[in-house]
Parts: sequence; structure tokens; C-alpha cells
Amino acid sequence: MTDLSTETDLAACRSRQRRLIEVMERLDVDLAIVTQTEHVQYLAGPRFRPLFSPAAALARDGRLTLVAPADFRDAAAADAVVPFEAQWLCTLRNDQRAASSAALWQALGPVASGRRIGVEYSSCGLHVTEGHDAKWIDIEPELYRLRRRKDPDELARLKRAIAATAAMYARAREIIMPGINELDVFSELQAAAVRVCGEMLTGTGNDYASGVRGGLPRNRKIEAGELYILDLGPAYRGYNADNCRVVCVNREPTKPQRRAWEQVCAAFPIIEQTVKPGVKCRTLYDAVKAHLTQNKPWEFDHHLGHGIGLFPHEAPHINPSWDDTFEEGEVIAVEPGLYGSELNEGVRLENNYLITKDGVELLTPFTLEL
Repeated sequence: MTDLSTETDLAACRSRQRRLIEVMERLDVDLAIVTQTEHVQYLAGPRFRPLFSPAAALARDGRLTLVAPADFRDAAAADAVVPFEAQWLCTLRNDQRAASSAALWQALGPVASGRRIGVEYSSCGLHVTEGHDAKWIDIEPELYRLRRRKDPDELARLKRAIAATAAMYARAREIIMPGINELDVFSELQAAAVRVCGEMLTGTGNDYASGVRGGLPRNRKIEAGELYILDLGPAYRGYNADNCRVVCVNREPTKPQRRAWEQVCAAFPIIEQTVKPGVKCRTLYDAVKAHLTQNKPWEFDHHLGHGIGLFPHEAPHINPSWDDTFEEGEVIAVEPGLYGSELNEGVRLENNYLITKDGVELLTPFTLEL
């Protein structure tokens, strides 16, 4: 499936580089080096497979150096593409990070001495830093902050991943019945997502187990009376969808199951009326929790949601453990739920929204029906 809107947008990458340079100027950082695949993609454009160890270095003058496997030929928002030997005669090297770091510093030259250099503290290893007399600054929190606002090219990829979930749920409603194996459901849903994306997925998502709150698919046959929570997160070119539907296995929900479903559905008007830029995430969490906890003895005891993007869980966090505020341009997953043994095992529904200047745009308009 060819869709030019999801191809690498070099102008958008350059815009993201400029936003990072503004951070570098504020922090008085001379050079930013990123080694996480997600941040290399965010700044330069190409999506590298997890088996490879690329890197990118952005100078305050706007020059970006990309270090990539020697056979790399794709377009990139880079002023220089420096090759490193990621494999020899088709055998992947285990010392790629050492090789890519050596290629990076050979290209940069003696720029470290006395400089302030930004790196990702959680992943930047000694291959990058050892032997260089610099002041190392953690810019990883700032990169996560920048990633909250999605550019049009990022939103296009998220929408493709979300479209894959629509196809997965449609297929699920066709095949789910008592006696089908969870592994067969998983396989069928993966195939549906691949057809929409037109290529291999870069992620597969969350919950494929029936009759429980979540979990990986098991080698078991599903049973009548179970509620099958499908919390799906296919990733397209690095961008992760994350939304949830629940299917009654025999299509005959009990009265408690139907009532719980109705109460969870009733949370979405609260969500859609509350979320807008400047609103505290805790405000939404408290409002929805107050609504759901009226339904004793059933429980709502997890987060209400989070942002999605290059990582399945990003800011903003709709979770009392954080104190985030909604911002325009974020894409969020919001997932109210109710659980209890009487429900066998519960109802969780999850929609994705784009936060606009006035409120939200629903990105998952497909049915919530049991």
C-alpha cells in the first residue's frame, strides 16, 4: 500500500531538529548525540531495525551527522551520512555500538574537549563518551517533552497504525466464538494488521488473552461467557497505536456484563467534554474514577491512559503518579475499565484522540459494541 503521507518527511525532521536546537541553546549545549533508534528516527527520518546501532549528532549550527549501516541508501534529513560496518558477509556484528561510535567521532573530529554535549543518560554508553573530555548533559527528558506534540508526518503514521486496529477488531468479531484458540485469534489479527499497513509491523501490541484482564495469547480455547479484552497496539514504521475493545465470546452478555459495558461507555462523554489544552490530566483521572467507582463491587484500579507515539506509553500520563497537563498536538489513549469475577473478567474500552486547540478529535470511531 503506497501512501505518500506516511513517507519520510525531511522538512518535518528539519523542523524537529530546529526545536531541539532551541533546547540546546537554552541549556548551553554545543552538540547533541542520540543513540536510541526512536530519537535517530525522530530527528533524521529513517527507521532502523532494532538489530542495528545507528547514531545521530546535531550541532548548534544546524548540521546533523547520521551514522548508519554501510548499506544504508534511504533519504535522511542529514548533512552528512557516515557509514559503519554493521555486518560482515551478512553476519551481524555484536560490537556495532563500538563501530558506530568510532565512525561518529572520526567524522566529528576533536570537538569534545571542554564542550557541553547532550546525550540520553538512560542509553548512552561508554563507547560514546569514553576518552572524550566533555561535560555530559542529559537531554533525554527534553527529547521526550518535544515528542509530545505530533507533527503531520507522525500523525499520518499513527493513523495508519490505528486503521490497522480497526481491521483487527472487524476480523475479531468475525472469528471469535467458543472453541477458537487464542493463538489462532492472535495470528488472524496480525494478518489483518499487516494487510492494512502493507508491510511488516514494527510492534504488535498488548492483550490477546480471553477471560482475564490482559496478557499474551495462550494455547487455549476460549469459552462461552468470557469477555475477550483485546487491547491492540500494532506499530507502523515505529509509531504505536493503542486502543481496546471487548467482545463477548458467545455474543450473549449477562446483565452484569451489559451494565458494566454501559458504565464504561458512559465515561467517554466525560473524557470528550473535559480534555483540552491546559487541563490537568489528574482532573480527568479523578472525574472518570469517581464515575466508575460508583459501580461496586467492580474495580477500576489502573491508569486512565497516556500519550502514544514512538513508544507505546508517552506523556501525557493520565495517572495520579504524574502531574501532567494536556497540550495541543498530543495523541492520547484513554482506557476506562471495570473488572470483577462476576464479569468474567471485565470490560475495558480505549479510544485514541488528537488534542486540538478546542478539545479532542476522535481517531477511533469504530464500534464499541460487545
